[in-house]
Amino acid sequence: MTSGYLHADYARSLAEIGEPYYLPTAEGWIFKRRIPGSDCWDAMGAYPLFNCRRWRELDRDLRELQGELVDVTVVTDPFGDYLIDDLRRAFPSLVRPFKQHFIIDLRRPLRDTVCAHHRRNAQKALRSVEVERCDPVFVLGEWLALYDQLIARHKITGLAAFSPASFAGQLRVPGLVALRAVHQQETVGMMLCYVNDDRAYYHLAAYSPRGYQLKASFALFWRASEILAAEGVRWMNLGAGAGIDNDGTDGLSRFKRGWATATRVVYLCGRILDQRAYADLAGTAAKVTGYFPAYRAPVRPPIESQSWCSANYDSCSRQNLPPPGLIL
Repeated sequence: MTSGYLHADYARSLAEIGEPYYLPTAEGWIFKRRIPGSDCWDAMGAYPLFNCRRWRELDRDLRELQGELVDVTVVTDPFGDYLIDDLRRAFPSLVRPFKQHFIIDLRRPLRDTVCAHHRRNAQKALRSVEVERCDPVFVLGEWLALYDQLIARHKITGLAAFSPASFAGQLRVPGLVALRAVHQQETVGMMLCYVNDDRAYYHLAAYSPRGYQLKASFALFWRASEILAAEGVRWMNLGAGAGIDNDGTDGLSRFKRGWATATRVVYLCGRILDQRAYADLAGTAAKVTGYFPAYRAPVRPPIESQSWCSANYDSCSRQNLPPPGLIL
């Protein structure tokens, strides 16, 4: 059954970023957007990752959009069932390594894989907070309050600055697992994950000032790993580090690396469907920036969620990850 990022309800929850459009052959979602200052449209994949069920059919769906869109841009799911040649066929204009995601093999015991620093912090936090699974629909208010603090703390803008209406939709998507950390009857942190088949995707987390003091994040990630493993989930994708040009040394990267058993590359992919319109829109920007599409290059890189940052990557052939996968 379809759930998580693949579900139509998740696509509808992101309608503020563009018009959801279903790719019927590949069975995935993109979002059509009006290009500022023109009468043209382009499209992007679902945030933070594009996924579909039939990657080898993606080229067929995108060819059908010739004449409707200037271009399509996606960031691939690290667990996607594709080969690099599938991506190059669907996205002849651009296929490049974009960032590195941290992955947990949930079959392995946490005591053997989590770094010593994280184990100590998790044990300490679990003495102060209780982690409980909750019904997402009934915690919208608590989640919005925590996420507002996260936006203020990190000055989040752009796609990751979800509206209350978007979150109301996200919390109703099948496959969502919501956990909260409670201290003295106060919710000090919450964590959201989406599950599809035997794979989980860490979506978002937010904490109160007290939650940061109590290191609630360590308690939540520890319990989330235990709960998901007990329910038969094999892999958990934690996403990447912070920032657009991430070098792996930021605090979020160090935090995620301490939980991970492997890393996996994701790709930035683009397909130009109307060469003339793209050239007119991009102008000289196409020659001076590596941004795709060039006409959407920000004057200053925006602060986005941890999922939209680049990093060095390791060959997938050296990683113990579920087949089928990328062949470099």
